[in-house]
Amino acid sequence: MTTKILIVRTSSLGDLVHMLPAISDIAQHVPQAQIDWIVEEGFAEIPAWHPAIHEVITVAHRRWRKHWWAAQVRAERAALRKNLQSRHYDVVLDMQALMKSIWLVRQTNGLRHGLDRRSAREPLASFFYDVKHTVKFWQPAVTRQRELAAATFAYTYSGAPDFGLQSVISGAVIQPYAVIMPSASRADKLWPVEDWQKVFLRLQEHGLALRLLAGSEAETARANELVAGRANAQVLPRMGLNDIAKVLSCAQVMVGLDSGLTHLSAGLGRPTVGIYKASTPVRTPLEGPAYTASLGERGNAPSAETVLSALEQALAYSDSGSARDTSQGSYRLPEGDFI
Repeated sequence: MTTKILIVRTSSLGDLVHMLPAISDIAQHVPQAQIDWIVEEGFAEIPAWHPAIHEVITVAHRRWRKHWWAAQVRAERAALRKNLQSRHYDVVLDMQALMKSIWLVRQTNGLRHGLDRRSAREPLASFFYDVKHTVKFWQPAVTRQRELAAATFAYTYSGAPDFGLQSVISGAVIQPYAVIMPSASRADKLWPVEDWQKVFLRLQEHGLALRLLAGSEAETARANELVAGRANAQVLPRMGLNDIAKVLSCAQVMVGLDSGLTHLSAGLGRPTVGIYKASTPVRTPLEGPAYTASLGERGNAPSAETVLSALEQALAYSDSGSARDTSQGSYRLPEGDFI
């Protein structure tokens, strides 16, 4: 008999990447699981990448909150409510435990599971679940999500996290460039310019081109300033998540601030070095099947020397031949804008 499951986790990018191993666990341990996932519209590609996801249901809270009472927004919210209420799930699992996710959970039909008040980031959310689970707070995000799923469906998981991203990386051909994510929405996350220059120099000494990611006009301007006058360095144009994932999948190595794209790189199995300055890697370390380094701490950025040491290890891992099976065909990124 099919077990119909709705996962509620709408954002953000890094948090959604951390969710993927729990989905793999559920698919492995729950016979005939049919898993739907409700997610913010801008991140719909992420659950769609996972082979165990049956349907992606989108919500547009980030867009709606700017014009909550506008006629079009009211109509879209009503359509979502009608959609959710027309379905019946055996389990509705809220893996966000915030009041904004509770707004969605309350529109669903099914046995509602979530974190208890001592485990949830927003304790009030726990009052809206039928079944509440205890998961220790100060653990890596991937572990917390795997434990919550295991408690909900009464299984014991084992083994390394499986991000279920095989469809994204299948056939990727590793190419001689490094992806850099030097920007963030908050100034307190930024790393010194002189330290980035040392990283750029070391990468280019290894014969790697530099491909910088940026998500806004301000980030693009800063990235262009960082590589001004440097040969074989390029700030990539803004792209959708599918195209970014392809760029990351073909990279020799990735170095980035603590951002969703840096976590995606790790999940895709690329050697990845993460720089933490305004957040702690205790709860959100980089995790993936390749070499990762989560460096720094809130209020204590890693030195350039520390990052360079980790970078050498990442490059050694990449050079050791973490070969990919390309029997499904391979893709190279188009020349020009991307490499």
